[in-house]
Amino acid sequence: MDGVDQRTQLAGHNRLELLLFRLEGQQLYGINVFKVREAVPCPALTKLPNAHPVICGISNVRGKTVSIYDLSKGIGGRAVKEPQQCFVIITEYNRSVQGFLIRSVDRIVNTSWSEIMPPPAASGKKHYVTAITEIDNQLIEIIDVEKVLAEVVGINDTVSQSIVEQFTSLNHNKQFHILVADDSSVARNQIRRTMEQLGIKVTIVNDGLKALRQLQAWAAEGLDVTQHIDLLISDIEMPEMDGYTLTTEIRKDPAIKDVRILLHTSMSGAFNNALVEKVGADKFIPKFSPDDLALTVQELLTSWHGRS
Repeated sequence: MDGVDQRTQLAGHNRLELLLFRLEGQQLYGINVFKVREAVPCPALTKLPNAHPVICGISNVRGKTVSIYDLSKGIGGRAVKEPQQCFVIITEYNRSVQGFLIRSVDRIVNTSWSEIMPPPAASGKKHYVTAITEIDNQLIEIIDVEKVLAEVVGINDTVSQSIVEQFTSLNHNKQFHILVADDSSVARNQIRRTMEQLGIKVTIVNDGLKALRQLQAWAAEGLDVTQHIDLLISDIEMPEMDGYTLTTEIRKDPAIKDVRILLHTSMSGAFNNALVEKVGADKFIPKFSPDDLALTVQELLTSWHGRS
């Protein structure tokens, strides 16, 4: 619990810890320690017939059957050789537990989200890097794990028809506008498609700092921001400014402090609920269930407009 409390304090101050590791080569990669349950020597793997080529097998980890992904192959590289001499990072993403096969673990570093930058625009759209940083004069690439998982297990972004009909009947002739902040292209598209099914207009940015600047720009134009947008849906892990810090900055700014905020993240854990209350967000839900997202958005919009 002391470790959880310590990392919770980091998250509340725009800081994070990264577990650094290598795949097949000298390039260093990073993953947020919040998402890591443990890193272990590669356990015995059982291959599954007709499995996706990125899944190198399943294994029993502490009494739970876990799919093990070859992360190097998942991002378009060559398969990891001699898995029995490698390590597996056991992680929790998007309400599920999985393992990622890696060559070696390097170390854990403490850094700031302000030091985490989006990848250069010139890198195109086909890469698997969601952010980059530099530590001890070494470039660290942070992998878009959500993209890897989506390509292997697929994406369900269809909202149940009954939920769409309920939303439509409750909000007849209302036009909602939502601001979305998320650094993962996969997550942005999931949210956009979910909102489109509900008939909601979205404005999308790819990090917390851009979201804050967009809100402040609307306010500077003389707009009543709470009338211009009905809700902010924000990821927590983002380059330059995380979702907790974004929420804190919004609540400190008189012109935008009343914006409704839904934190929507692939990070699971009870600490999220505690931090939501601490920083002043309205709700937290884990990624990604289109029905849960649609119902939560409906709940927040209904309660907000019911009070106004």
